[in-house]
Amino acid sequence: MSDNTATGPRELETPAAVLWDMDGTLVDTEPYWIAAERAIVEEAGGTWPDELAVQLVGQPLLVSATDIIANSPVTMSPEGLVEELLTRVAAAVRERGVPWRPGARELLREARTASIPSALVTMSWMQLVEPIVEQLPEGTFSAVVTGENVEHGKPHPEPYLRAAEALGIAPENCVAIEDSPTGVTSAVRAGVPTVAVPHIVEIPELPGTVQVESLAGVTLTELARLRNAAARTLLKERTGG
Repeated sequence: MSDNTATGPRELETPAAVLWDMDGTLVDTEPYWIAAERAIVEEAGGTWPDELAVQLVGQPLLVSATDIIANSPVTMSPEGLVEELLTRVAAAVRERGVPWRPGARELLREARTASIPSALVTMSWMQLVEPIVEQLPEGTFSAVVTGENVEHGKPHPEPYLRAAEALGIAPENCVAIEDSPTGVTSAVRAGVPTVAVPHIVEIPELPGTVQVESLAGVTLTELARLRNAAARTLLKERTGG
């Protein structure tokens, strides 16, 4: 049943749905991305410093590709560069296995056991999503939103709005789990209370969010507590309270 009659964030014993970012949140693929970026730039005769690599964390792939081209000797088209990056990162995942983030798979499993739907909301493309989702039980995700499915990527709210719509659940009754400022901003703009788990980059404190160091040991009950704390700050921001 759709839960779209909700009018604002409220206390919930369990989230109505869990909306997962992928890279850096569910799986630790950010080092694979950075390694692929660096290799491509170096093959073109340039260098790719850490400060530029970090700026791309959480960005839509075409935005990242455009930035790489603008700051390096790489002469591919943005679309061609995205395909090359995806090919290399997907190969790394298949060769080295899926590098799960601490506590993420356990929490995902607990939500599935409790019949709480999960959605994957990632700016990666399906080419990379598939080898990761294949490692999970069938039906783990009730909806998948990828970078090629949206007109506006993170930090725009569209990805999270699409995920909530696909589940038939009001955004404010969900919880998002994110690891980057770009992703957190996208979720909060969509009205989703958000648990931020900083990984490669720091995340500023924002209304509608709470931060934890890791998902290790975070149960569904604890996730609900964190989601409710984030919802209170989101409601306060909306009402000016």
